[in-house]
Amino acid sequence: MPDVTFDTVLINGSVGTGKTTAAEKLGDELQRSGIPGAVIDVDWLRRSWPAPHGDPFRTALALENTRAIASNFRRAGALVLVIATVIESRDELHRNIAAASAENALHIRLTAAPDVVLARLTARHDDDEDALRWHARRHPELARTLDGAGFSDDVRIDTTARAATDIAQDILARLIGSDH
Repeated sequence: MPDVTFDTVLINGSVGTGKTTAAEKLGDELQRSGIPGAVIDVDWLRRSWPAPHGDPFRTALALENTRAIASNFRRAGALVLVIATVIESRDELHRNIAAASAENALHIRLTAAPDVVLARLTARHDDDEDALRWHARRHPELARTLDGAGFSDDVRIDTTARAATDIAQDILARLIGSDH
């Protein structure tokens, strides 16, 4: 088993940039490499209704659930947690790192060209016009928020013309500190 440099990978980005897919593929790469780990898709940890007043994206609940699940995965032997999420500020990044009990986290920011994002969102929401409209409006708004967040230590990966497996291998190389 290769040594890992980071115990947590936070895969961040606007809607439609490939966070969940990249996280799943990275989980596969970790497993193939014999590195104990776990994948957490935070969208599922915030999926509840109604949203509490003042927290439309259920951020507090997502952090609370991340804390509990990360603890369980680490206790079960996960050396690396791969977390797909949206993190809109440096403060929120620090809260996510704390929730994951990360000692050394790698923050990955995924981006993609708007036309590619729209195609992905159209495929994902082909049966729900309202969801497609909402996500299509949300992407540029969230991308601007992330651009202005002041992240200084993130690694940016453009997913526009890259296969998810290639992206996962790129991230894995950063995790183990060498070409894989």
